[in-house]
Amino acid sequence: MAPLSTLQWAGGILLLLGLFVAVFAIARDPESLPYRGSALYVAYLDRKLRNLFMNRSGKSIALGQAAVLVVLTIVVVWFKNRCLAAALLAVPFGPALYLEFERRRRVRAIESTLDAFTLTLANALRATPSIGNALAYAQRLVPAPLNQELELALKEMRVGSTVEQALLNLAGRVQSTQLDATLSSVMIGRQVGGDLIQILETTALTLREMARLEGVVRSKTAEGKAQLALLAAFPGLVVVLFEWVSPSYFEPLNDNLIGWIVLGATATLWTLALVLARSVLSVDL
Repeated sequence: MAPLSTLQWAGGILLLLGLFVAVFAIARDPESLPYRGSALYVAYLDRKLRNLFMNRSGKSIALGQAAVLVVLTIVVVWFKNRCLAAALLAVPFGPALYLEFERRRRVRAIESTLDAFTLTLANALRATPSIGNALAYAQRLVPAPLNQELELALKEMRVGSTVEQALLNLAGRVQSTQLDATLSSVMIGRQVGGDLIQILETTALTLREMARLEGVVRSKTAEGKAQLALLAAFPGLVVVLFEWVSPSYFEPLNDNLIGWIVLGATATLWTLALVLARSVLSVDL
């Protein structure tokens, strides 16, 4: 097959740009499906960013993704690079995966300070019977990011929310089982009566013991998780190396139906093996 001329390449790139412009024009119509889908995606990003206290807008991230997709598509068509073609698949999911990673990191940081926060709240309740004043005192002493969440909860209480509603909103934003247990002990102690200070001290001891057990489980399963990561990456590494050394090595698998069946069966078995191994290593206390 003869190589394409520069004019043909230019025509192909212009065609791609025209398709992107057409999609963009359709997406500007509020009644179109692309517009509603993009609006839902931007709202999803805005909600994630707001919960993470990031001063970014979902619209700017979505526009950045669209621009990167256009540039990568042109580069892939021009250079016929399969690695960049794989990057095209990563662009749509990159921001969501990054925000989820940041959320989990934030949750771990909050959970690491929960026992100190609970003891600080218990000590504050010894000086004042008001749970709002005690939360305001504890908020000044706990580190970020928990103090940001408490500050927002206190602002909600100042504008009319009840203590229970503000704490429920806090739990909904963070989505941590340990924080849910801590806030539940506060709300249940207020509603049913009893020694709330003693309840909080017991909760702090329980959280500390749970953190110790989670550390033991994490250390015991660390080696297995490392092996799982290696097994997950190894097939892809082998394919890349063979493709680099001998570009035509896997062509028989792409030329007939049996080859596609073999590829599908291999990918299915590989995926099932990873899912099974991850379920074995996912120990939940």
